Amino acid sequence: MSDDPLAFDAQPPVSDQFDVRPVRPVPVLLAIGGNIGNVERTLRETIEELGRMIGIEVLSVSALVRSAPAGGPPQRDYLNAVVRIETERSPRELLGACHGLEIVHDRERTEPNGPRTLDIDIIDYDGAVGQTDDLTLPHPRAKDRAFVVVPWAHMEPGAELPGVGPIAELARAMSGA
Repeated sequence: MSDDPLAFDAQPPVSDQFDVRPVRPVPVLLAIGGNIGNVERTLRETIEELGRMIGIEVLSVSALVRSAPAGGPPQRDYLNAVVRIETERSPRELLGACHGLEIVHDRERTEPNGPRTLDIDIIDYDGAVGQTDDLTLPHPRAKDRAFVVVPWAHMEPGAELPGVGPIAELARAMSGA
């Protein structure tokens, strides 16, 4: 396996379900955001970089949403979006690619819920449900995050979060409608 975090090599060893590559491209929803630097540019570049990666195709991108930080130290608001992709990568390979992009964009993991140049979360990977030390699918806090649910509901009104239900209903509940 390559030392390049963005590389896509031959099938790596399989230790659990999140190491298994799909037999055909599968749909994945990513959440991206940040609150340090020129965030709009960083998010735009991140989407372009995702689209250039082997084994990943960007299908759609939501509008940007401004959100207050959830916990952590006092900091600027975030800009967030959700991105629908298809991938031939395993969940763990995709997670590695996402972490690689965060590194490329100078993400520092110094404190929980702290400010960041870029954060990328895998929200849903083809309906997979499971948990390991490094990855939980679907994302365990997605249902509670308006900055994920609301843009997702606008982009894909019929979408469902596995184990939770329709995204449109979650969005309505969050907006008080």
